[in-house]
Amino acid sequence: MAYRLLALDLDGTLTDPKKKVTELTRSTLIEAQQRGVRLVLASGRPTYGIAPLADLLEMKRYEGYVMAYNGGEVTDWKTGEVLYRKYLDYDVLPYLYRCASENGFAIVTYEGKYVLTEKPDDEYVLKEALLNVMEIKKVDNFIKAVQHPVAKCLIVGEPTRLAVLEKEMYEHLKDSMGVFRSEPYFLELVPKGIDKAASLAALAEKTGVRREEIMAVGDGFNDLTMVRYAGLGVAMGNAQAVVKENADFITLSNEEDGVAYAVKKYILS
Repeated sequence: MAYRLLALDLDGTLTDPKKKVTELTRSTLIEAQQRGVRLVLASGRPTYGIAPLADLLEMKRYEGYVMAYNGGEVTDWKTGEVLYRKYLDYDVLPYLYRCASENGFAIVTYEGKYVLTEKPDDEYVLKEALLNVMEIKKVDNFIKAVQHPVAKCLIVGEPTRLAVLEKEMYEHLKDSMGVFRSEPYFLELVPKGIDKAASLAALAEKTGVRREEIMAVGDGFNDLTMVRYAGLGVAMGNAQAVVKENADFITLSNEEDGVAYAVKKYILS
């Protein structure tokens, strides 16, 4: 099968444990693009946080796509055109804020190059800012500060306690929005129906690519639907067990250039 779209999760997949793309992985992906494969960087990160990796992989030149906020915003990287975007309902923000505050967690969202939060010194807020190479902007009142459309909020905190809150919020919001963890300490809050598979399917339809012509690689819970959907679903060697169970192939870990290994095996060979 000749694959035309290659969808890649970022953290734990494309990037190594230091959050870097190795030269082997970069050169392998450049070669794949030179052969006509279009890259889709699919991440829970905001678009601003994905941009440096998209540019490193020369995706403007090779006409790739950036799928941010777990699929909540899809951008044609060559033209800058936003092909798809879905925002949170503003009316739900007070409930999200209350859940975070009552449990002593920080809640964040994004505006341009900034991570907005009332708790700029929180260790997990610092992780999120570092991960996305974004600046933290302290706000005095989160609800009043968020006067612009937002595609995602994130509640961050100690994993064990955050897991309890996740269950509570999921039961309350399951009919109206998505609630899931992308990392043990990151609770993603996104519009209903947003996941990587749904947005990848919409992109495939728009670009005339068949499902069988898509290869997707991931490691985390939020990659599961994408791995299941793709014609070839690949799990990283470091992936969650459930992702491996649903994959067509398990590659090497992100410490061992697992993306490059899978691309060489299924696209470049």
